[in-house]
Amino acid sequence: MTTVGVRRSRRLGRGGMRRLAPLAAVATAGALLLSACGGGSDSGGTSKSLTFWISTVPGQDAGWKKVVAQYKKETGVDLKLVNIPYDGYTTKLHNAAQANSLPDVAAVPALDPIWSNKLIDLKAIANNATNKINANFLAKDSSGKVLAIPSDVTASGMFINKTLFEKAGVSFPTSPAKTWTWTDFIKAADTVREKTKAKYSLTFDQSPSRLRAMVYEMGGQYVHADDSGKFSVDEATKKAVNTFVGWNDDKTMPKSVWTSGADPSAMFQSGDVVAYWSGVWQVPAFADSIKNFEWASVPTPAQPVQASDVNSGGLTVGFNNNADASAAATKFLSWLYEPAHYKTLCEASGFLPVESGLNPTYPFKSEAAQAAFKLYNESIPLYAPISGYFSGAQTNWVLKGKSLTEDPTKTELGKAINGQQTADKALENIVAGYNQQVGG
Repeated sequence: MTTVGVRRSRRLGRGGMRRLAPLAAVATAGALLLSACGGGSDSGGTSKSLTFWISTVPGQDAGWKKVVAQYKKETGVDLKLVNIPYDGYTTKLHNAAQANSLPDVAAVPALDPIWSNKLIDLKAIANNATNKINANFLAKDSSGKVLAIPSDVTASGMFINKTLFEKAGVSFPTSPAKTWTWTDFIKAADTVREKTKAKYSLTFDQSPSRLRAMVYEMGGQYVHADDSGKFSVDEATKKAVNTFVGWNDDKTMPKSVWTSGADPSAMFQSGDVVAYWSGVWQVPAFADSIKNFEWASVPTPAQPVQASDVNSGGLTVGFNNNADASAAATKFLSWLYEPAHYKTLCEASGFLPVESGLNPTYPFKSEAAQAAFKLYNESIPLYAPISGYFSGAQTNWVLKGKSLTEDPTKTELGKAINGQQTADKALENIVAGYNQQVGG
């Protein structure tokens, strides 16, 4: 089985990486699953009763429960919400497809070729101008069919130790409309480090996604395929990656993160680091955990490109099980992505929306967390289309039955930072790894 799609999700708002569900919940979900899979050849619901699979930690499914209840109240259509543990979810969907017992609607972590031909085309919903869905982050096939719409999105983001910036008397931008370049940011962070005697200017997740975001912002495309599927890197990418390796000098950045897996989040939360390049899912955790200094999210640098590496927190799909159920599933998904209803989902589940202009109200008590989500909601619509390249590429690989099972970025750049090879040689090896796994 080949499945590639969104990374294992860390939810926003009520955040934290998914945890294993309690055994009781697993047993309950398993029983529901067996029931749902019992449809045989007459799989699928009816115009008044649909099955909807999701996978989230019990208690973090508040948004889905709320919209399902509201839909039943308004339309009389009953959506049986089945929350399945993350571990094994893709296998259960795979098996359900083989048994002709797919649900009618699902929020999935990844697409799978075995059921991709059963998906309802969501183009009409995605293209509805009223919904303002960001087209950069849709999952499409080569014909333009919209296979899935994200339930929510995630992106890279910059966090600063606001207390250190203020102590050093160094200013920072607060609006994505007037952001800084990476050069300006590093200069400011170095100044703060020197004036406050902090240990490092920046910690940077050991993450290909975080590196892609930085490269995009510096005008590169990172590892990018041409029309034939052959991968290469452009000159802007080479320049950006060489700059990144050079920052790992144990002053601007600690070498230990990319060479030996030191925890950059713990470093930042210690208060000894000026800034941290990570993901928006850190916001809920920081809202609770950082007590010894003030922190803030600041606009992502643009040099000159305003971008990020945006992923889907989940992909919402509908299955064409039978004519009545397919029509009913389409009606529900059309209703779900109407701005007022989708806003309800985002607020209750703590999602960053794929739709623009919603301005959700989140339940944070932390002013820094509220400001961070406001900033990301303002920033994401400004990001260049390259921001959704990798997410879209993953969909294409899935449909071709391919998988990037091991991104060589971390290993190869770790060697470059350790002085075992040049940054250019690291990129050569990374390109070779992509071509071997998902090229052509």
